Amino acid sequence: MSLVETQELARRLARTIVSDIALYNQAKVKEGIEHDDLFDVLKDEIEEGRQLYISRVAPSIADAGNFFEQALVDVLIRPAGKIKSKIW
Repeated sequence: MSLVETQELARRLARTIVSDIALYNQAKVKEGIEHDDLFDVLKDEIEEGRQLYISRVAPSIADAGNFFEQALVDVLIRPAGKIKSKIW
């Protein structure tokens, strides 16, 4: 399998991986937002996703942008804004 060599494809891959994390861990996302410990609750899943992303993206692209972290905000946290939490 070839590595992702463009920023656009790297963004899309990051968003896809984070979408899967959100989809398969909806209860954990809700719990993490409610208790303001989302990154602790999803630590293993996020790290697994990050490692998958790094393994699929050319180092020059992975190092050039923080696409995975942006996807965490855009795909995982922003849609969770409807969940009641003291952090909002």
